Amino acid sequence: MVMAKTTTSQGNTAKGFPEERFGALLHEVARRWRGALDARLKPLGLSQAKWRTLFYLQMHDAPLNQKTLANLLGVEGPTLVGLLDRLGREGWLTRREDQDDRRCKDVVLLPKARETARHIQDIAFDLERELLKGISREELTTCMRVLTLLRERMQEPAGGQQGEEARGH
Repeated sequence: MVMAKTTTSQGNTAKGFPEERFGALLHEVARRWRGALDARLKPLGLSQAKWRTLFYLQMHDAPLNQKTLANLLGVEGPTLVGLLDRLGREGWLTRREDQDDRRCKDVVLLPKARETARHIQDIAFDLERELLKGISREELTTCMRVLTLLRERMQEPAGGQQGEEARGH
């Protein structure tokens, strides 16, 4: 079925205007990227949840507290606790009391995990180089700037002044 398109005064089509599809495209690209990386990491025998956890811990060098790690992974605290329990039993990581806040737990990679996490990181960077091949530095810089701006906007408190201005109020 072909949908009729309405042209606005700026020449953009109402049904095909990029903002209407940007979020869906971003979600699909992220899902496919994770899927491609997951396929390359299959030989390690780690689920996507496990390798992503090791990857984020490796990327941040210093221990991360459980709340920060849950936010990075996009999971709720109880989901993360179960995952960390499994990874701990398998000898990948340990949790220890945060030095600044005894209510928090820091997650620390164990030696066994450090080598595997570096391998995961190498494979991830190889995939990134392959996928970005042929994209100019200028295009990539623009894309990174837009994605960074979107991430910053989503970190603003709900109902913040910038949010109102962005909506034209």
